[in-house]
Amino acid sequence: MLYSSVIRDRFRHPRFFGDLHAADAVFEDVNPLCGDRVRFQLRLADGGIADARFKGDSCAICMASSDLLAEMIRGRPRGEVLALGPDDLLSRLGATIRPSRMTCVTLPLQVLRGALAHVEAAR
Repeated sequence: MLYSSVIRDRFRHPRFFGDLHAADAVFEDVNPLCGDRVRFQLRLADGGIADARFKGDSCAICMASSDLLAEMIRGRPRGEVLALGPDDLLSRLGATIRPSRMTCVTLPLQVLRGALAHVEAAR
């Protein structure tokens, strides 16, 4: 089965989908190969991520990865957030993802890093 119960649940009922008012960092990117589009919005405080939301138009794997990532980063220091990688998401997704679908898992990570990089560049 391609979609685990976690992927199906997070796709149907994402917990962190929507706009984040007064976001300090916003970044969006798209995977041109499949059309997944993800935007992360972050509220930063005390050297970490105080809150996170995402929006996008993406497949179930990418939507679930985005939702899990938003949950994982809330309340964590920037260094810990930047250390997160695909394996952290894969372990939470509870599914074996084919290599051809790994960009669905990693796009949210790229977008998150892009949002944090834009904040650093603006300083």
